[in-house]
Amino acid sequence: MVDSRWVLTDVEKGVYSPEFLLSPKMPDKFMDAAKWFPGNTDWSVSKRTLHGGVSEGVDVVEIDNGKLKFSLLPTRGMGLWQGSYAGLALGWKSPVEMPVHPAFVDQSARGGLGWLIGYNEWMARCGLESNGAPGMDIIPNNQGEPVSTPLTLHGRIANIPAHFVEVSVTPGAAGKLSVTGIVDESMMFGTRFRLKSTTETVPGSNSLTIIDEVTNLRGLPGELELLYHTNFGTPFLDQDAKLIAPILDAAPRDARAVEDVATWDTYKGPTAGYVEQCYFFDLAARKSGDTVVLLKSGHGEKGVSLRFNKQQLPCFTQWKNTSAEADGYVTGLEPATNYPNLKSFERKQGRVIVLAPGQTYTTRMEIHVHNTAEQVAHVEEEIRGIQGSQPRKIHQTPQARYTPL
Repeated sequence: MVDSRWVLTDVEKGVYSPEFLLSPKMPDKFMDAAKWFPGNTDWSVSKRTLHGGVSEGVDVVEIDNGKLKFSLLPTRGMGLWQGSYAGLALGWKSPVEMPVHPAFVDQSARGGLGWLIGYNEWMARCGLESNGAPGMDIIPNNQGEPVSTPLTLHGRIANIPAHFVEVSVTPGAAGKLSVTGIVDESMMFGTRFRLKSTTETVPGSNSLTIIDEVTNLRGLPGELELLYHTNFGTPFLDQDAKLIAPILDAAPRDARAVEDVATWDTYKGPTAGYVEQCYFFDLAARKSGDTVVLLKSGHGEKGVSLRFNKQQLPCFTQWKNTSAEADGYVTGLEPATNYPNLKSFERKQGRVIVLAPGQTYTTRMEIHVHNTAEQVAHVEEEIRGIQGSQPRKIHQTPQARYTPL
């Protein structure tokens, strides 16, 4: 059987579907759908548009593979909003309770921290021209002359709507459900990147895969930074939860992170007044570049793992924000092309990617959910295998290779 496709949004062709439902339980509309995935007729793909408040006009595409459910936000740069697996909630409880339309996000607010006005995704991309802390940078103006300009927290891509969205089905025992979106981050006399993002899942599986292709459409080289701000709260994050990772080298970001560097891998329960901590990692990987990190719950009976390739995403950041539940009890596991520092510092370290005109940069990240102690232990054993005999160095203070000192 060949792939089946449905275009939900195509601005160029004037196509827009405010609602959509694809399900094998609709035989009159999708006669062959019940045969697409042998033994699984519980899957579906749907689309709805939110109305009211700051969510007005936000499109939500929901995928249910029969076991794993998750929602994508084409209006917010194809971010991953929330999900569930076997009754376990995926994502976190942000103080920003509902998706915020980009029209209501002033990224320059609060000294460049306005990105946080719309921040509640399970996975939010940071980039593409820049990510990391807000601050000043030097770029060419429309006359080609260097000028100082402010960069806001984590860049623009998470607040740009997709202009093309498509659902596709690949039938068969190893088939998949996919949603592809295209988002342009562009301006006159500046960045012109195109993000083609595909999120796919195998029906009945415990995982999803995000494949991103970023193309420089400009006639000049373009600087790219890309970070996957992948966030988890309860039930995976709790008292004594741990981050398990194969580590070559790691260091605290700043003096605040130094305070708990001895317990960098262990999380507290919700703690009122907690101030965030970040740790930067150089991970071990297989010869292929593939690596794995695991967030394990306090009792070890559940966990989530990220799989990615270090050749594509060489940098990894752990963000610990175990504040009170009402203030956003969350940790961020963040594979990236760079560390989330000022772009000027990352450029000096050689971690800003320069794409030639027409060049494409491709990344792939998998998220797996583990709901038994045996599954968690299996991933831990895999990570130990990647680590092997390679020594781990955990620095007790910030290091110049990671952090401006």
